[in-house]
Amino acid sequence: MDMSPDADRSDTDDALLALYAEGDPAAARALSARVLPRVYAHAMRLLGDAAAAEDVAQEAMLRLWRMAPDWRPGEAKVTTWLYRVTANLCTDRLRKWRSVGLDEIAEPADPQPSVAAHLQNRARYDALQAALDALPERQRQAVVLRHIEGLSNPEIAQVMEIGPRAVESLTARGKRALTAILAGRRAELGYDDEKAG
Repeated sequence: MDMSPDADRSDTDDALLALYAEGDPAAARALSARVLPRVYAHAMRLLGDAAAAEDVAQEAMLRLWRMAPDWRPGEAKVTTWLYRVTANLCTDRLRKWRSVGLDEIAEPADPQPSVAAHLQNRARYDALQAALDALPERQRQAVVLRHIEGLSNPEIAQVMEIGPRAVESLTARGKRALTAILAGRRAELGYDDEKAG
């Protein structure tokens, strides 16, 4: 068992990034395994397109590796920094898509469903994604970070570079808008047998 000082600190994201900057490829693999699925999921929620989300996640990780030698532990969490970079990359991609025109973008491929439950889950996911896509960009980002990624309001404030009160306002307005958008779709989405309130 390794009892070196690095062994104690190798379990944090900061420590893994520092070890990578010192030339440890195993640290890069460990950090990637820990954060890449979250980065991809965040990009997927913001973009709604698997291929684009994969590209954004890869670019965010590349930026992390490039800045690793200059990382200053304690200023921000690695995941907070990655969420911010991912959100910025998604925003850039969304702006580019809007300038290209929606008709020129290929439709994402539908997964092949295997059972009725999978179809129902897919319909629910699609309905949520469509509702998220209908939100203003900042509301969507705040709602995704809070209610899907599970970040706290102070963490979201860091990612979005706004105050905690602005986060509260964005998430509250976003939740109200989602509720309004999805109202009347309970039966369609398989919630018709659930009792309301």
